[in-house]
Amino acid sequence: MLRPLISFDAAGTLIQVRQPVGQTYAEFARRHGVRVEEAALKQAFRAVWGQLPVPLRAEGQPAPDDERSWWRELVNRVFAHALQAPLPEAVLDPLFADLYAHFAEPEAWTVYEDVMPVLTELSLDHRFCVLSNFDRRLHRILAGHGLTPFFEQIILSSEVGASKPHPRMFETALRLMQADAHGSWHVGDDDRCDIQGALACGWRAFAVSRPETGLWHLVEKVRSEGKSDLRMTQ
Repeated sequence: MLRPLISFDAAGTLIQVRQPVGQTYAEFARRHGVRVEEAALKQAFRAVWGQLPVPLRAEGQPAPDDERSWWRELVNRVFAHALQAPLPEAVLDPLFADLYAHFAEPEAWTVYEDVMPVLTELSLDHRFCVLSNFDRRLHRILAGHGLTPFFEQIILSSEVGASKPHPRMFETALRLMQADAHGSWHVGDDDRCDIQGALACGWRAFAVSRPETGLWHLVEKVRSEGKSDLRMTQ
């Protein structure tokens, strides 16, 4: 009998950027001769992130460019919003290329302190996968931090052609992991994409909200729910 499945979101759940996005964007912009305030970029990123539609492709048709064009448009809109004028393409293209490459490096990210011990603890009786609205750069990031061996699958929206909370993401995880929704958990930090998306597909869901609620709380929740299930079957 297969062990129960726990899927994990990546950014905001397992890993986080080493420094604020606004700070990174401002530093890279200066290298390309663009002066813009970090606070303005921070505000712009938040605004644009919520406005830019996420890609949705036909089933079986992953993004041909691994969603690189989507990220380029995000960066384009962030700087246009912060500067109140679009960047010339001669500036935007090399600036975006540097930012895109930077966020592919493990050194641009850190692993939350509770991740390694909790994965070690729960791996005794659970199987894991990653279920992330990210692209193939995530493989390099997770491998660079020694996380890859914990996960049987790393499932990416750029390869599925849909992003959480779309059911296709959760269905893909169940199919690849040979699991059923009823006994599976999804763990993430985004209420709409992770929690509501999982619940709508019949999964159990656990919301990470550090520092109040971290992954050790997940261990307690999973263990208590498991005992309840065992009593119900006896």
